[in-house]
Amino acid sequence: MSSLDAARWQFGITTVYHFLFVPLTIGLSVLVALMQTAWFRTGAERWLRATKFFGKLFLINFAMGVVTGIVQEFQFGMNWSDYSRFVGDVFGAPLAIEGLVAFFLESTFLGLWIFGWDRLPRRVHLATIWLASLGTILSAYFILAANSWMQHPVGFRFNPATGRAELTDFAAVLTQTTALVTFAHTVTAALVVAGAAVLGVSAWHLARRNEADVFRPALRLGAWTVLVASVLVIVSGDVQAKVMTSQQPMKMAAAEALYDTTGPASFSLFTVGSLDGSRELWSLRVPGVLSYMATGSTDGVVEGINDVQRAEQARFGPGDYRPMVPMTYWTFRFMIGFGVLAALVALAALWFTRGDRVPSRWFARLALLSMAFPLLANSFGWIFTEMGRQPWVVYGQLRTADGVSPAVGVGSVLTSLVVFTLLYGGLAVVEGWLLVRAITAGPAPAPPPEAVSPRDDADDRPFAVAY
Repeated sequence: MSSLDAARWQFGITTVYHFLFVPLTIGLSVLVALMQTAWFRTGAERWLRATKFFGKLFLINFAMGVVTGIVQEFQFGMNWSDYSRFVGDVFGAPLAIEGLVAFFLESTFLGLWIFGWDRLPRRVHLATIWLASLGTILSAYFILAANSWMQHPVGFRFNPATGRAELTDFAAVLTQTTALVTFAHTVTAALVVAGAAVLGVSAWHLARRNEADVFRPALRLGAWTVLVASVLVIVSGDVQAKVMTSQQPMKMAAAEALYDTTGPASFSLFTVGSLDGSRELWSLRVPGVLSYMATGSTDGVVEGINDVQRAEQARFGPGDYRPMVPMTYWTFRFMIGFGVLAALVALAALWFTRGDRVPSRWFARLALLSMAFPLLANSFGWIFTEMGRQPWVVYGQLRTADGVSPAVGVGSVLTSLVVFTLLYGGLAVVEGWLLVRAITAGPAPAPPPEAVSPRDDADDRPFAVAY
């Protein structure tokens, strides 16, 4: 194994692990804010208890996301110094704003939300959770803008004297089509993750006849969130596929393992082929779907891998510009498949809880299992996005092999890889223990009536910590 391979494995492991917490944090911030809004407007005790219960899960997950995210920054300088030197002028700007504006916004107002129960006026306290949620969404936007620049670099010029990309138009970096559509796709996918989590936890409690007044409305809120957000994921994903085809035609061709230019092009639901993906033995296909995904027309022509390879050789010089085709092919399908499964479980949840019905224990087990479906869909989606761009770390500008740190040996990278893997394994145990403990404990007892009725004034009661 070379230092390049080890560095890629390390960044892949730590990034996918970190992204298990990010979408759940984003989505739960919105759902907890919606629950508190329902309590503020109705005064119903069940929404207050749901807010505090799922708010505790949100805080545990938020803390773990912050801890795992710190490692990402160190890797840029440690394993990818040449990449950092090349993109630092451009890449650093959105990340700096994310840290100085978005993260401080979410952390500050999250602190006010945690410590402001029974102290801040109800309307002000409600505003703090919405502002914290806005901070998480803005944080995602700036990070996705930086990643989108790697997918489609704009608003810069290359300085041959320094060998670096220099920022010329920051607005172009923030508002380019790739950033906008990626943001929409990622945030709606995050809502699917959070909706599935609320659905699964609520179904588990309802199957045990625990706190039906709290978890029944929470389950239906989670199920509707999954369904509505899934539709938005499909719409944004359709737009993203067309943008991707125009900017990175190789990625779309690799997603279908399409070697020869075809029109109309079908979409294979399942394929049996050679190990390298170059030869198809059998497949189950839907006519015209790939053409529609790529061009917006069922009769559209989709460029194949061979033609794109020749075009990129003519543009960038000799080299192999094909990604690992089996990886892109299957991660693309796993992304779609697990997303569809999550939506089907949400639809079933609404059916099994219609009227006064309570979900059975077997469905509660399925709902708990389905909490992993959108997380897997998100992870496979990011693997597809990053692997499908190879061999580029910045598309058309810097190859991955040229971005690794030249002075860091394979032994150093492997050592840090083992350390981070063990550390993250330990953190996973801690996270799981905290979540299971909070979930099995259930919501806190009902507060006294005077603490439930919505008020918009603050009194002189002692300052209290809610969690």
